[in-house]
Amino acid sequence: MTETIEHQGPTTFDGRDGRLDRFDRALRDLRISVTDRCNFRCPYCMPKEVFGRDYAFLPRAEILTFEEIRRLAGIFVGLGVRKLRVTGGEPLVRHDLPDLVAMLAPLRTPDGQPVDIALTTNGSALRRLARPLADAGLRRITVSLDSLDDDTFRRMNGVDYPVARVLDGIAAAREAGLTPVKVNVVLRRGLNESSVLSLAAWARAEGHVLRFIEYMDVGTTNGWRLDDVVPAAEVVATIDAAWPIEPLEPGYRGEVAERWRYRDGRGELGIIASVTRPFCGDCTRARLSAEGKLYTCLFSASGHDLRELLRAGATDDELTSRIGAIWTVRADRYSELRAQATDRLPKVEMFALGG
Repeated sequence: MTETIEHQGPTTFDGRDGRLDRFDRALRDLRISVTDRCNFRCPYCMPKEVFGRDYAFLPRAEILTFEEIRRLAGIFVGLGVRKLRVTGGEPLVRHDLPDLVAMLAPLRTPDGQPVDIALTTNGSALRRLARPLADAGLRRITVSLDSLDDDTFRRMNGVDYPVARVLDGIAAAREAGLTPVKVNVVLRRGLNESSVLSLAAWARAEGHVLRFIEYMDVGTTNGWRLDDVVPAAEVVATIDAAWPIEPLEPGYRGEVAERWRYRDGRGELGIIASVTRPFCGDCTRARLSAEGKLYTCLFSASGHDLRELLRAGATDDELTSRIGAIWTVRADRYSELRAQATDRLPKVEMFALGG
């Protein structure tokens, strides 16, 4: 979302914080979508009623090559990015994805620190790819898993995919050393809110970090209604009644998940409450879509075309200047303004942005 506001702070390069936007938010995290395609049809992202067999996804020529992604990632790191997350669509449907991870793994921040490289996946191809990804340099992985109940899971993935195969993929990730595995759960009233305790018990037993995500009004096709949101406070109360929990301090500015620790020492969990507890004020994320558009908010209506610059022969300095200029005028705070305008604003679909 773009709005006109008074200038709130510096829009110059700061040696410690990188480029700062109009709310003094540094550019720290880049989510890289490597494909707009997915083999699932989850109703909150890519409902099958809209994205059927005849849906026209991006042609191959319009998708960034691995070399183009690597070049842009290096420029973003020079501008202050410390974390790269590979996403989709479903990133594991992109052919030879471990090759891209191997290209990103050597990246270092200006002070010589390794860049944190992570990946978000539905887990369907992890049995085959977890080890090659780890060997290529991947160190962290997040798997989407909306229920342990097979009927519920099949209904939510939209393609009748069995939960056992995703659990096996998570096991493969652990075997490959991608631990602790983070597990994302999107809760939607009437579909899977009854899965909260079973998922929490499983994650506690397995040593995974569970993160519950409020159902968001991303894009325009998922039929979002506020009544369908399971509020973070309800999730916290449900879990606390079974296993007492206490809040943890954020690990860093811009951490989107509220962290909670089990008082008995059996791990932690996270709550991502974009609807009921917006965190726009500390958002440090940018998103690069599969066709090379830069988005400065998950709820953006349009992006900035970097592919055109790349393929027109722009130098690294020119790309750096363009990206920096986009970030420093950034004033996005959609979640804080949702109640005022949620039904009137066009938004890009989540699978096109990398979530």
